[in-house]
Amino acid sequence: MRAMRILLVKTSSLGDVIHNLPVAADIARHLPGAEIDWCVEASFADIPRLSPHVRRVIPVAVRRWRKALLAVATWREIGGMRQALGAHPYDAILDTQGLLKSALIARQATGPRLGYAADSAREPLAARLYDRHFSVDKSLHAVVRNRQLAGAALGYLPGSTIDYGIASPEFVADWLPETPTAVLLTATSRDDKLWPEHDWIAVARELVSRGLTPVLPGGNTTERDRAARITAAVPGAIAAPALGIRELAGIIGRSKLAIGVDTGLAHLATALTVPTVALYTATDPALTGVLGSGFFRNLGGIGKAPTVTEVLASTDEALET
Repeated sequence: MRAMRILLVKTSSLGDVIHNLPVAADIARHLPGAEIDWCVEASFADIPRLSPHVRRVIPVAVRRWRKALLAVATWREIGGMRQALGAHPYDAILDTQGLLKSALIARQATGPRLGYAADSAREPLAARLYDRHFSVDKSLHAVVRNRQLAGAALGYLPGSTIDYGIASPEFVADWLPETPTAVLLTATSRDDKLWPEHDWIAVARELVSRGLTPVLPGGNTTERDRAARITAAVPGAIAAPALGIRELAGIIGRSKLAIGVDTGLAHLATALTVPTVALYTATDPALTGVLGSGFFRNLGGIGKAPTVTEVLASTDEALET
């Protein structure tokens, strides 16, 4: 008997893709033997590749294609995507993103297309492109919404335990110390989500006094410059070089603690069950805060940045677990 074939469509952004990992773990648990493919933005493809439950990752580049719609290379790549999605029929094509773009991608694959109902999708028009749709409370956390949609669509009850189903990849670098590390995730996509540099310096100094080496990654020049300024003020702290997602997962996974602003990497830390303290200044953590089975704390909220004292209190609590 042929194994059940399921395509997950969750293309972006980094945090959203990480939030979808428990869906793959749930499917593997409740539908043993299911073959799971995942369509995702190429820049985030290393996230589903961390999951042993995902058989094949199908990358797309919608963000880049939009900037060069008239280019021959763009349409060649779109043709390759359609060929990959249509390579074989699926028993279920599940779009957990609920956007028009993700629904249109799901339409390129062969099989029943399942997704959020119009009252639940982020873009209600997307629901018109599904063969079956399901209502899920929009006030629930994104991880819970994804799991409930998948359970309703595929006929199982997800359960209460959240399992992202991934493990930290091995990562070795001569610039990393042998001493215990704490990764500080200071970079995020919007300036209003940032936490003040002087507060990061205060926290980093306290971590050093607790026997931890702060490691500060940065993706682009602006982020690495910020990390360099903070580490220059904290003897013993390290500014990491530019790294890919898999390398970052290796660094985070070997750390005793992660402290981060509203960024996908904070969600990755939680997914790897690293004790995580997440800092919110402009968004509501009730909907998209870190959530997992290990230690985590969401501090702050819209217009209410957490204080250094609050962060250190949660840090000490995390280190005691």
